[in-house]
Amino acid sequence: MRASVLGPPLVAFCIQNTSATCPRLAGAARLGVSVLGAGHSGAARSLGSKDSDRFVGLTTKTTCEGALFIDGATAWLDTCIQDTVPAGDHAIVILRVHGLTIRPQVSPIGFHASTFWNLAATPC
Repeated sequence: MRASVLGPPLVAFCIQNTSATCPRLAGAARLGVSVLGAGHSGAARSLGSKDSDRFVGLTTKTTCEGALFIDGATAWLDTCIQDTVPAGDHAIVILRVHGLTIRPQVSPIGFHASTFWNLAATPC
């Protein structure tokens, strides 16, 4: 049996329409998506704040196309905006993935009940 291939690869996120970041993202040729890893809880709080410079103290990398990534993340997705769908006071932003870098040695983190959790891989 032949496996089906879905394309193009897409990911999505939601953003509040009144966000000051929204216009900056809309005009970008490429967007970097960093899946934060163990040890990034401070970075996540900084990036989620309303401070003017959320990247202070973070080590970043920017590609020639303009995608910005957080150093030490478990994965980087090099993307561009494919579509934006209105959804009440938010927009659903659909991103087309152009490239992926994975660092399996770094466990990703999740956020639940106002707490960051390490998401360790469990063998199946």
